[in-house]
Amino acid sequence: MDRTAAGPVRLAIVNDYEIVVSGLASMLEEHRERVHVVEINAQTPVLSDVDVVLVDTFGQLPRDGEALADLVRECTAPVVIFSWELPRESIATALTAGAGGYLCKSLKAKEIVDALEAIREGEIIVMTNTLSDDDEPVVGVDWPGQDEGLSPRESEVLAFITQGLSNDEIAQSTFLSINSVKTYIRTAYRKIGVNRRSQAVGWGMQHGFEPASMRTYDPGADARLN
Repeated sequence: MDRTAAGPVRLAIVNDYEIVVSGLASMLEEHRERVHVVEINAQTPVLSDVDVVLVDTFGQLPRDGEALADLVRECTAPVVIFSWELPRESIATALTAGAGGYLCKSLKAKEIVDALEAIREGEIIVMTNTLSDDDEPVVGVDWPGQDEGLSPRESEVLAFITQGLSNDEIAQSTFLSINSVKTYIRTAYRKIGVNRRSQAVGWGMQHGFEPASMRTYDPGADARLN
């Protein structure tokens, strides 16, 4: 079946950080004939008629499938989790509660687009990887602190620190071991030149690590697709 015959997938991207969603949207731009980003959201319901809602979990507390559904409310589009490697039970819980799929952040842009097209057609897609936490799989998008040399995992841990989470809470939110969290904290602190948590919070607040509430809605998308 030619999935491209239905036209580009109308996609909403949801995350609390503008740099994360904008970077992901830019990465997908190379496949704009197959996917069109209509909305970029942060903690707000999707407004437009979209085919798929892609939730990037960077810096967000874990959500089960029912909580993810709250993000789309009136929208009937499938909600897809875009995250690092999650435990199988977490993926299963989200799928059982109604999530449309799970895509790992190690995937290439074309693999993501292929999956989005299949999900639009009603398939449940789960694409994981076999990389360890230390491999730092990256899909090629942006994240806060990238210019300062922070890896995606170091950046996410620092985002949670800026939000006031403890090491144990960060471990639960990222599905990392407590020792891995401590290692990421040490390397992140070294890179940004701090040695105390209060200094890290201050640095994070000054460098875009506070979750932002923003929305970009493109009402002209339909006209351009016709």
